[in-house]
Amino acid sequence: MTAAPLVLLDSASLYFRSFYALPDSMTSPDGQPVNAVRGFADTVARILIERKPSRLVACLDADWRPAFRVEALPSYKAHRVAEAGDGSEEEVPDALTPQVPIILDLLDAAGLTTAEAVGYEADDVIGALAHAEKASPVEVVTGDRDLFQLVRFSPTPVTVMYVGRGWNKVEIIGPPELAAKYSLPVDSAGDAYAEMAVLRGDPSDGLPGVPGIGEKTAAKLITDFGSLAGVLTAVSDPRDRRLTARIRTKLNEAAPYLAAAPTVVRVAVDAPVVLDRPDPVPAGPADVDRLLALKKRWNLGTSVDRLIAALKR
Repeated sequence: MTAAPLVLLDSASLYFRSFYALPDSMTSPDGQPVNAVRGFADTVARILIERKPSRLVACLDADWRPAFRVEALPSYKAHRVAEAGDGSEEEVPDALTPQVPIILDLLDAAGLTTAEAVGYEADDVIGALAHAEKASPVEVVTGDRDLFQLVRFSPTPVTVMYVGRGWNKVEIIGPPELAAKYSLPVDSAGDAYAEMAVLRGDPSDGLPGVPGIGEKTAAKLITDFGSLAGVLTAVSDPRDRRLTARIRTKLNEAAPYLAAAPTVVRVAVDAPVVLDRPDPVPAGPADVDRLLALKKRWNLGTSVDRLIAALKR
């Protein structure tokens, strides 16, 4: 029998997706939208019931745009910076911002663990916890492809539950699935994905990539040369005829970017993660009365009922 997994939630990814997937007509008695809260609670309940984790951690952003990444690549998430204030805050929909504290209150009342690392993103928290896990299989629940880099076979398997199209259409991505999806080597699929992402870039994160090198070419380069380091070694060796003149020129022109981008793309597996409590899933809600009070205060309806029922299973 397969051991019960450690589930790591990319919390912001999940509540952002709930916010956009559900109507803002879901409101509290005083008219405040609670669609993200209800969607997040429903998702957690389904995860508890369907995945049956022995441990679960809701991972949080302590810093959505860490200084070390911005220092390496100033364009990192620059387009997401809010115009108001000092420019250090992420542009978040006005109707979502006040819902985040309610989500944290629900997690606390439920007795579910949260974790963050000062100066780091939730991706880094997830990466550090997954990297350190030596006992249980790990399932990362996210709508962010960046975390595909974490998949592995050992010492315990890490898979990504990709919810980019919602939980009903979840994709379970392990090394074989990732390798097949992007034509990458299966034994190093996670690492290869990260290095392919450096070459390909990601406009949504302000990563330009190497101009003229798309996803297929990036994957082929990493597969053919074994790693980004292998690609760059070939670039510096004019005797290596495996690179076309066009590709060699593009990679040479992008040398400053290629020196900086791995720091941005790779999750920081050494992030100093702090958990607010031990991570085993409790046998029941920590504070049912508080959960029911939150349900009444915010008109959360059956979403809280489903969360309570899931914790009692």
